[in-house]
Amino acid sequence: MTSPAELLLPGTRRALLHRLAIAQTEGRSPSMTAAVRREGQIAWHGSRSCVDGHAPDTDTQFRIGSLTKTFTAVLVLRLRDEGLLDLGDPLEKHLPGTGAGDVTVHQLLAHSAGLGAEAPAPWWERTPGTVRPGLAEVLEDRTGVHPPGRRHHYSNPGYTLLGSLIEAVRGDSWAEVLRREVLEPLGLHRTGPQPQAPHAGAWAVHPWADVLLPEPAEDLGLMAPAGQLWSTTEDLLRFAAFLADGDDRVLSAASVAEMREPAAAPEPGDHTGHYGLGLQVVRSKGRTLIGHTGSLPGFLAALWISVEDDVAAVVFANVTAGVPIGDVAADLVDIVAGAEPRIPEPWRPLPEVDQELLALTGPWYWGPRANVLRLLPERGLELRPLNGLGRGARFVARPDGTWTGLDGYYTGETLRVVRTADGRVSHLDLGSFVFTREPYAPEAVVPGGVDEGGWRGLEG
Repeated sequence: MTSPAELLLPGTRRALLHRLAIAQTEGRSPSMTAAVRREGQIAWHGSRSCVDGHAPDTDTQFRIGSLTKTFTAVLVLRLRDEGLLDLGDPLEKHLPGTGAGDVTVHQLLAHSAGLGAEAPAPWWERTPGTVRPGLAEVLEDRTGVHPPGRRHHYSNPGYTLLGSLIEAVRGDSWAEVLRREVLEPLGLHRTGPQPQAPHAGAWAVHPWADVLLPEPAEDLGLMAPAGQLWSTTEDLLRFAAFLADGDDRVLSAASVAEMREPAAAPEPGDHTGHYGLGLQVVRSKGRTLIGHTGSLPGFLAALWISVEDDVAAVVFANVTAGVPIGDVAADLVDIVAGAEPRIPEPWRPLPEVDQELLALTGPWYWGPRANVLRLLPERGLELRPLNGLGRGARFVARPDGTWTGLDGYYTGETLRVVRTADGRVSHLDLGSFVFTREPYAPEAVVPGGVDEGGWRGLEG
C-alpha cells in the first residue's frame, strides 16, 4: 500500500504545512490539526501546537459544532428513503405540538423554515441543555422570524426540531439512532456526542493579549443534533468519502447527491454559496466545494470536499475565534487540486451499443440553434448546444423509453423520441421543445409551422 508520504509531492506537502502553520500562528490557536484525503486515502496530515510534544494526530478528538447538522440530515434522508416521511410533509404530521408544525421537513433541512437563528437566552452554546428541557424552551417566540420557504435563514433550533423528529419516528434517542445507522456502518468509531481521550481542550484567546481562558464544554441536550458531536480528522475524511460517493448501507449515491444540490437561495448579500440539505455548497477559486463548517466555544471545524477533484480537507482548531477555518480548509483543497490535478481515467469505448440510440446521435436543431446529441454509458444521453452557449443537460434512461434530465435547466424534464406512424424518428420532444434534424425543415414537425418560402437571401 502506498504510504501517505508517497501520495503527494514534497512541495505540495510543504505548502499544506505552511498554510496550516500560518493559520495557527496568525489565528493564535493553542493547536490546529488538518488532514487531506485523495483517491480514497489520507494523503497528508499536519499539526501545530503551542505545547511541544503535544501536537494532535489523526485520532485526537475535537468538537465539530455545526458539522453535526450534516449527520442529522443524513438520518432524515434515511427516513425519507424508507418511506416513513416525505420531505414535503409538515412537521406537525410527525411531531405535533411544537408551535412550528406548519413548516416542512425540507424547509428545516435547508434552513428556509423562517425560524430564529438561535435558541432564546441564555447563550445555548455555553449553558447546559437542562436549561432548555423541552422544545417550548428551545423555540419560545423564535418562530415566524421570516415567512416559511421565502429565504435561507440559518437556524440552530430548526435542527433541534429535526433531531426530535428522528426520535419520534424511530422511537429511540437521536444519539443512539446516529450510532446505529451512520457511525457504526461507516466505521466512525471515534465520533460521538461525548469526548473520549485523546481529545483537545477548549480555549478562548484574549483579543489584545496572548493569554488563554478555558471554555466550558456543555452537554447541549435537545440542541445536540445541531452541534454536539466530537470527531477526528480520520473519521471526518471517511465521512467525506461517503458524502462524495454514498454508501448503500447508509444512504445511496443518489440521495447524497440530492443533499449537495442547492435547496434555498442564499441570505441577501451572501454571494459565497448556497445551502443544500444539511450541506453548504460554496464556490472557491473556481471549484464547487460541499461540506460544512462548525464552531462551539473553544472549537472551530471545517470539512470541504471537491467531488470533481476527488479531494477532501478537514481542519480543526481548539480556539473560540480568530481562525478563518473555512478558508483554511478550502485552501488545502486548492493546494492539492491545483498542484497535483487529478489524472483522468483512460478513455475506453462503451462496453456495448444500441444501434437505434447510436442513430440518434449527432446534430439536432431547436429552431435555428444547432445542438449535438451524444451517447453516454448505460443508455444515457447528453444534449448540448454546438457552440457551448445556451441550455444543455445529461439525461438518464427510464424503463418506459424516455429520458430524464439530470442537470441545468432541464433537471427533471422528460426527453422523448417521437416517431411517425411507420416507426421513423420524427423529432425529439424535450419539455415541449421540438428538436429536428434540419433547422426549420418544411417537412419537420415545427410548432407554428414553417414559412412556405423557406430560407432566403437578402433579396428573397
